[in-house]
Amino acid sequence: MANERLLPIQQGFNFRELGGYATKDGHHIKWHKLLRSGGLDRLTQADLKFLDEYGVRYDVDFRSPQEVLDSPDRVPGHAKYLYAPVFNVDETKNSDGTDKMAADLEHHPDSGYRHMLKVYRMVVTEHHAKREYRRFFDALLANDQPDESLLFHCTAGKDRTGMGAVYLLTALGVDLDTIRQDYLLTNTASAGRIDAAVADAKKQGASADTVESIRALWSVDDDYLDSALAEIKHQSGNIEHYLRTELKLTKTEILRLRELYLD
Repeated sequence: MANERLLPIQQGFNFRELGGYATKDGHHIKWHKLLRSGGLDRLTQADLKFLDEYGVRYDVDFRSPQEVLDSPDRVPGHAKYLYAPVFNVDETKNSDGTDKMAADLEHHPDSGYRHMLKVYRMVVTEHHAKREYRRFFDALLANDQPDESLLFHCTAGKDRTGMGAVYLLTALGVDLDTIRQDYLLTNTASAGRIDAAVADAKKQGASADTVESIRALWSVDDDYLDSALAEIKHQSGNIEHYLRTELKLTKTEILRLRELYLD
């Protein structure tokens, strides 16, 4: 299969490869080893066949219990499903329909942006979230066979998944500029979904402020990532130290991750 950043999934969005990114010491992440995505609940049989042949053997699901109940994953045939709910409820609001979002936001039309800043601080500070990201790294360390991939996701593949990618790429030694570019790529990879949500809100007669708030909830923004990084700096000084002190990654485990995922 070709080495492509955006994967040709028919009934999914934000399906992306992390292969090919360079590290600060001149290595590159192996292709066909690490995938990030939005929901897997609408995958077609062709999508499942594609992911199975791609080598997906681990499906790490960051969603809340209600999201999983409402929209269970369609898991590729040879993949092991691993549940790691970052939040107990969907704090990102991305499992809400635009009608519910619009109704909630009309009373506080600027709250979408402000809410997302709060979500990113919560991802970094909540003990439960730290524990689930640690379980994510356990799965990454278990994915030790050649030509086998690990896929991690939430509903939109942008916030809980986005921070999972930030942690992972940092552990592998990728520089922050590249990490940020990968984070922001959601806005391109999910453009159709974002535009549809905005159009739906407009059709329902939502105010201009509410429409922009919905866009804020369904997109990613430099400010969101910076909110998380500021909280990380406050807690631990820098993200590398955060991985060690808060996610309990040892130096030996970081070296092992680099053996597994770098060329």
